[in-house]
Amino acid sequence: MSLSPARVFAALNAVPPPEQASPVMGRAVVIGGSVAGLLAARVLSDHAERVVVIDRDDLRVTGVRPGVPQGTQLHALLPGGLLHLERLFPGFRERALARGAVEAPPEARRSYLDGRLKVVVPGDADSLSGSRPLLEGLIRQQVLRLPNVTTVTARATGLVFDDGGAAGVRCDVDGVPGIESADFVVDAMGRSSRLSDWLERGGWDRPAARRMTVRLNYATALFRRREPNPEFPVVLALHSPGGSSDVAGAAFFAVEDGRWMAMMAGYGDNRPGRTAEDFVRRLRDQFPPEFGDVAGDEMLGEVQTYHHADSRRRDFHALKRFPARLVSVGDAVASFNPVYGQGMTAAALHAACLSTHLRSRPALGVPARRFLDLQQVVVEAAWSTSTSADLALPHVDGPYPRGYRLSSWVSRQIITATVTDVTVARRFNDVVSMCAHPSSLATPGVVLAALRANRRAR
Repeated sequence: MSLSPARVFAALNAVPPPEQASPVMGRAVVIGGSVAGLLAARVLSDHAERVVVIDRDDLRVTGVRPGVPQGTQLHALLPGGLLHLERLFPGFRERALARGAVEAPPEARRSYLDGRLKVVVPGDADSLSGSRPLLEGLIRQQVLRLPNVTTVTARATGLVFDDGGAAGVRCDVDGVPGIESADFVVDAMGRSSRLSDWLERGGWDRPAARRMTVRLNYATALFRRREPNPEFPVVLALHSPGGSSDVAGAAFFAVEDGRWMAMMAGYGDNRPGRTAEDFVRRLRDQFPPEFGDVAGDEMLGEVQTYHHADSRRRDFHALKRFPARLVSVGDAVASFNPVYGQGMTAAALHAACLSTHLRSRPALGVPARRFLDLQQVVVEAAWSTSTSADLALPHVDGPYPRGYRLSSWVSRQIITATVTDVTVARRFNDVVSMCAHPSSLATPGVVLAALRANRRAR
């Protein structure tokens, strides 16, 4: 690719959907009705005469879906993701607010590092606070309203290959096997995607898979919210790795229906907050006063726990032989430590990659290499951000990339400087919100600014 990853990333964040439909195919099939699958279907609706979304769950049913076990946990829609959703679904923000989501501009967000309040960054992008069912449900509603998008409630069991590419999806509908023919197939089956097995079964190569064990333990609880318009609807507090606390961090967001959603996380054998009593006590004793205020409200329901064993990725881009008319998106390609909140935003960027590829009116009879190259930039950006932080955890034992000691030291300097320095914090926020490529932090100017800020703070 001729452009640098930073420029590719910037271009993807600037790509709008086409002003009018421009079909390049007849029938596209998306396997999986996740956020990634729904956003892929939205993009395909501009380039296919008909789009079919296959999922085990009935996508017409609202609420937490069985196929999304983490749906009860705290989710973040980063500014980069909100930007793409607003482009794909004009008016998305206003519709979300009308359903109870809460707007969180920079001055309404508080963030702590080891108990120190971080500087507020003027001009930082807005974010939106709401539960996963609300946000996913709104996306699903917008997609299913499109006249050329339909759903099939079925279990996908394999692919049909013909003429060097994907030609259909095998599926079971109420135990009856069938085939959904396709001119283009998108795998959005999530972390448990079976595409690698299906490729091997069809005589294709299996992609290399990478894993990094993180052993993250989540606990999330809902509390009644007394303030209809809280001053700080989003509050986060992180503890540096290797510190004295067994809690890696906590956060609480204002969500719909007058509730707070609070989350606590620990690693390895640390499972904080598994009971209501432990959850409330830790919020009060181990975090800034705002957390104690939320813990003093009425808890609604029980504490919901979730275990994330590892981050993983499948390197489809590295395969020398890859079928035409087939791509993979979302967690099916790469899923990261969810504590960084990259999932939905990464899915939106994968959709931007697909839009960019299809708008070039590609030849469908050859592998989608342009898409794979663009997607690799997004995957590597999110992977490097999350895994570099995970490698600092005491219980994580590699694999360490070349130059890790130096890059880790630089990262610590930058993160520490975000507590007091607006310029460094703005650059850092752009990267973690997936509005800018991580390489924008690795410049002499940013590193020197961080060192000066930390010297002043000392």
